[in-house]
Amino acid sequence: MLVDFNTLPEESRVWIYQASRSFSDEEIEQIESKLQTFISNWTAHGSDLQSGYLIKYKRFIIIAINQSLTMATGCSIDASVQFIQHLEKEYNVDLLDKMNVSYKQGDFIAYKTLVDFKKMAKEKAVSKNTIVFNNLVNTIMEFNENWEVPASESWHSRFMS
Repeated sequence: MLVDFNTLPEESRVWIYQASRSFSDEEIEQIESKLQTFISNWTAHGSDLQSGYLIKYKRFIIIAINQSLTMATGCSIDASVQFIQHLEKEYNVDLLDKMNVSYKQGDFIAYKTLVDFKKMAKEKAVSKNTIVFNNLVNTIMEFNENWEVPASESWHSRFMS
C-alpha cells in the first residue's frame, strides 16, 4: 500500500539505492510511476506493505516500510531487489553497488569508487567536513538525522586522517 513517505513512522525500515549518475527529469517521472505501481502491489505473504518512497538529488531512491504493521519478508525484499535490478537494466545505471561513495561538492553530488574516495581522502581532496551520504542507515529517523552528514560522523571517517 503506497503512502506518502513523510507520513511513515520514524522507526520504519529504509533501503537506499544510490545511482551511479543523475537521472533526467523524464527518467525521474518514469521511475516514480514505476515505484508507485511496484509499491502499490508490494506484499509480504499476501499482506500489504505500508510503504513510501523518495527520490533525492535526482540520484537516490529511498524506499521505506512501516514494519509495525507488516514485516518485510525475504520474498518481499527479494521482490524489491528484483525491481531495482530491472531499473538498473532499463536505465543503464548502477543502483546496488555498495562499494561506491556519494558526497557533496558544493551543490554537485559526486560519485566515486571506494578506492578513489580513499585516495582522495589521503590526498586531502575530501576531508572530515565533506558531506557524505551514509546509505547504511536503517530507519527513517536515522535517515533524517544521519544520512547526509560530515564524513567525520559516518563510517567514511575511517579514511580521514
